[in-house]
Amino acid sequence: MAALRKVVIAEDDPASREILTSLLGKWGYQVIVAADGQEAMEALRAQTEPVLAILDWMMPGMEGPEICRRVREISKSVYILLLTARAGKDRVVEGLRAGADDYLSKPFDKDELRARLSVGGRILDLQATLKARVAELEATQNENRELKLQLPL
Repeated sequence: MAALRKVVIAEDDPASREILTSLLGKWGYQVIVAADGQEAMEALRAQTEPVLAILDWMMPGMEGPEICRRVREISKSVYILLLTARAGKDRVVEGLRAGADDYLSKPFDKDELRARLSVGGRILDLQATLKARVAELEATQNENRELKLQLPL
């Protein structure tokens, strides 16, 4: 896990929000808390680096799946975990189709949550590495074009 990786927690229930905040703080994450969907969307838009997000499905302002859709539309680098009491394969499929990367039902096991966040961190790290490599390749390609133009015929 990257040092102080950021996690946006969007949970409208104060007790659940406090449990998540406490757990993630103990695990070394920098927590950004949102009490409703609108605050969550604003927090995600404000991030300039890849982040993890734990979104409750049902929240005032904007529900988790809608946040997923909007985040994917703006192409932010966010690993989204839907954490919800809504169980069943239909709900899992709906959440994943909306743009979530993972899905965990309440009540959740803290070790499973930690493992899923670790997976999300690895994926964000791989995406960052890939992005850096693509930038290197593009720079090399541009340099080769410049050199090609400088060669005498």
